[in-house]
Amino acid sequence: MTDADTSELPGADIMEIRRLLPHRYPFLFIDRVRDMKMGESAVGIKNVSVNEPHFQGHFPSKPIMPGVTIVEAMAQTSCVLVIKTLGLEDTDVLVYFMTMDKTRFRKLVMPGDVLELHVSVIRSRGKIWKFWGEAKVDGKIVAESEYSAMIVMPDEQ
Repeated sequence: MTDADTSELPGADIMEIRRLLPHRYPFLFIDRVRDMKMGESAVGIKNVSVNEPHFQGHFPSKPIMPGVTIVEAMAQTSCVLVIKTLGLEDTDVLVYFMTMDKTRFRKLVMPGDVLELHVSVIRSRGKIWKFWGEAKVDGKIVAESEYSAMIVMPDEQ
């Protein structure tokens, strides 16, 4: 894909992400989403900062982003993709994790890193969506996971 191809794909800045997701500090783990192909894929961006609360205890002498927060960042990127794909902006829809499989952590993620969260839809059947996600720093895979989630509308919560 060329730069010209990707420049026309929709994205979401932090203000739109806050319209789409219920997550807030300290549990909002994406800063931007780019290169969205509706119903197919997206790339989330997470600027890793030493000021994040998990670094106080994980680990004080060597701050490392917890693996579960990396997978959560992939999932939040997927949520933005699903909500935009289905046109559910401003509906207070929730998307819950159902499964995580084939999850691997390859390299450490530390403050100062820019985490790219490449997510792809494997399958969508009604309210159940399955994804493949790869988290990258400087083009190298730091984590990967296959996961599924369920869309829950406000009247079902």
